[in-house]
Amino acid sequence: MGNISSSGGNNRRRHGGGSRRSHPPPPPPVTPQPEITANPFVYTGAAPYPNPALHYPQYPYPGYYPSMPLPHHPHHHHHHHPHPHPHMDPAWRCPCGPAMPSPAPFVEHQKAVTIRNDVNIKKETLRVEPDEENPGHFLVSFTFDAMVSGSITIFFFAKEVEGCNLAPMKENHLPPVSVDFQQGLGQKFRQPAGTGINFSMFDESELLKVGDMDVYPLAVKADASSGNQDGSSETSTSSNTNSQITQAVFEKDKGEFRVKVVKQILWVNGMRYELHEIYGIGNSVESGLDENDQGKECVICLSEPRDTIVYPCRHMCMCSGCAKVLRFQTNKCPICRQPVERLWEIKVGSEE
Repeated sequence: MGNISSSGGNNRRRHGGGSRRSHPPPPPPVTPQPEITANPFVYTGAAPYPNPALHYPQYPYPGYYPSMPLPHHPHHHHHHHPHPHPHMDPAWRCPCGPAMPSPAPFVEHQKAVTIRNDVNIKKETLRVEPDEENPGHFLVSFTFDAMVSGSITIFFFAKEVEGCNLAPMKENHLPPVSVDFQQGLGQKFRQPAGTGINFSMFDESELLKVGDMDVYPLAVKADASSGNQDGSSETSTSSNTNSQITQAVFEKDKGEFRVKVVKQILWVNGMRYELHEIYGIGNSVESGLDENDQGKECVICLSEPRDTIVYPCRHMCMCSGCAKVLRFQTNKCPICRQPVERLWEIKVGSEE
């Protein structure tokens, strides 16, 4: 019993006189079939994204596509994820891949309109000075620029009324004071002696805040003339007069009253505008700076000049090209990370 493995026994059996076992006939030939190999680019059934040619959603900005699933490998185990379809829930996250980002809020991009301001009071220079001729009284002073001639009027305790005019609320105690000026830059204004304010005549609470009915303790209105070319400087009272109003309250510092500007208003061709500080615009318009000064370039591309303002934080920090791309990706200011409501493109320095 068993298999015979010795070569001698095999020869005896093959050449001896015993019976010989016949081999079974060979199997019929089989037509060869083409070899089937696994397609290395077949996506698994549980992949978070289906056929990209048919089912891509619209993504928030051009050039962005989601991460594609890894190609199927024959030795990888097949797993089904019990999650809902990713297009039903933007916050869905597959454990084997990155989360699908939520679309960034759309931010509006606008071009700012250039408005000519004929008279500008430099609000950081606004202050009160003692009246040497009248002890206890104080006079308003400041520096201003004027492209044309006109007049400046000082109001104490006034409110804004229709047509961007100011109405004095205590005219019997402190009537408005008007002074004419000529064209010129860097002019110094000082209220005439004897027309100033005596703080002891008023309750301190009236001086330190905006009163009821939006009454400001101090208001300065600068009216441009009608712009006659013959040299006459007739200040018009029509609705087309260009004016600037600076409204302020007083604050007490070490027992002395100082001026704190609250608002500046511009009235141009019958339209009212509120003026706001722009952070970073100085670096964009100062021609005396070196060309390599990094303060003038866009903080995104670091090559183009800044010309776009972020609102409401008012940082001028980007070029218009980067701003148009960034508004589809994020609604955060690149400088302070505050939410962005609007982007304003403004050209300064080169155009009238």
